[in-house]
Amino acid sequence: MTAAPRERATAGRSCPRDYYYEPFALNRAPDFSADVLYVVGGLYGNVEAFDEIAAMAAAETSPVTLVFNGDFHWFDADANWFSEIEQRVGPHRALRDNVEVEIARDQDIGAGCGCAYPESVDDGTVQRSNETLLELRRTASRSPQSLIRLRALPMHLVAGVGGQRVGIVHGDAGALAGWRFADGALDDAQNRGWLDYVRAQSSIGVFASTHTCLAALRTLSLPSGNLTVINNGAAGMPNFSGTQHGVVSRIATTPSPHAPLYGNISSGLHIDALPVRYDTAKFARRFLTRWPEGSPAYQSYYSRIQSGPAYAVAQAKPHGMTVAA
Repeated sequence: MTAAPRERATAGRSCPRDYYYEPFALNRAPDFSADVLYVVGGLYGNVEAFDEIAAMAAAETSPVTLVFNGDFHWFDADANWFSEIEQRVGPHRALRDNVEVEIARDQDIGAGCGCAYPESVDDGTVQRSNETLLELRRTASRSPQSLIRLRALPMHLVAGVGGQRVGIVHGDAGALAGWRFADGALDDAQNRGWLDYVRAQSSIGVFASTHTCLAALRTLSLPSGNLTVINNGAAGMPNFSGTQHGVVSRIATTPSPHAPLYGNISSGLHIDALPVRYDTAKFARRFLTRWPEGSPAYQSYYSRIQSGPAYAVAQAKPHGMTVAA
């Protein structure tokens, strides 16, 4: 059911074979338990966002478990900056994703950034991501102990929250860089059969993901049971037009002390998208020092850092229960 699709030769478009797994790999006892779970996808080296997330966690009345489900490195292609992210993320649970996998490989296999960008993404964006990855790989190569740590990270985790098993992935429940937990894919009737397969094979009713850079929360009514997917988009970059905050996924048995952008209750769990209101000016200064105007990361991301992507909160928030055809 999750056989690897035909690969394109272009670096950044392909999904390497070692990115794939079957949903039944997640049908296991929890790897850990949490009272309150923050899933932090797409930190992208944003130290200021990390600081804000830590402050948010400290304001909770119950202990918070932070899980970094990939893309915690990206803009930090500088030795000191890279080291700072490693020191902050290192004590917490984390997943390896396409970025961390590709910067830590023993040799370049030609996957570029490993993002497996769909055809809807233009070639210029893909090329700039590949160039950014090369810069980050050069930086990471100077930190052998970090590479050892990154290679040892799992591709997915299962958390126990309030007696429920929560699947934590980077892309989707079949591929490390999969796009089937993106907002459009979750709304696509043609994807419904695969989502039902995921629900049945994993026996998991709640998944947290990232990778697609755009946030989404959906609860689907499927033959095998209800399936909720929360994709936080990016913790370290704006997710919505006209905004300057990131998003983190919160999953807990209790309501959030922080006002969510949107959320729902599924399988007895409060599932919320929380804004991460980091210091944009400070982050922008750090970004521009490493990625000045004309650099690949500047061309792809600086406008978004300042004013967000062309994407609205209404597109991310739940549309209500979606009934299988």
